[in-house]
Amino acid sequence: QVQLVESGGGLAQPGGSLRLSCAASGFTFTSYAMSWARQAPGKGLEWVSGFHDDGYDAGRVTYYADSVKGRFTISRDNAKNTLYLQMNSLKPEDTALYYCAKASDPNIATMGKFVFLGWYDYWGQGTQVTVSS
Repeated sequence: QVQLVESGGGLAQPGGSLRLSCAASGFTFTSYAMSWARQAPGKGLEWVSGFHDDGYDAGRVTYYADSVKGRFTISRDNAKNTLYLQMNSLKPEDTALYYCAKASDPNIATMGKFVFLGWYDYWGQGTQVTVSS
């Protein structure tokens, strides 16, 4: 069965960095777009970043929410079936529970589809990121 297991969260100071990982299993990792989303205390789920490739650099697409563009970098290691989110220049407003998610269909998509949280059919359990001095 499909499993997504996030790790790498923790406490960071403002301006600091963290790298989140999402280990995937139970499906053909290279065939599906993946995303990160987050939920801050008392707020709804927010899409953060998405990634899709066909196994070749030319077919790679990445998207970011405006709130993290230029600070976060999404990537994945197809050999390890792992999705990453490198988070730099962290801000207190980045404090949230971070989830990885698998797209429900294998087609390349535009950003409009990536941001639609209903497009994803599997979610991990989340990893907590707290940014505080």
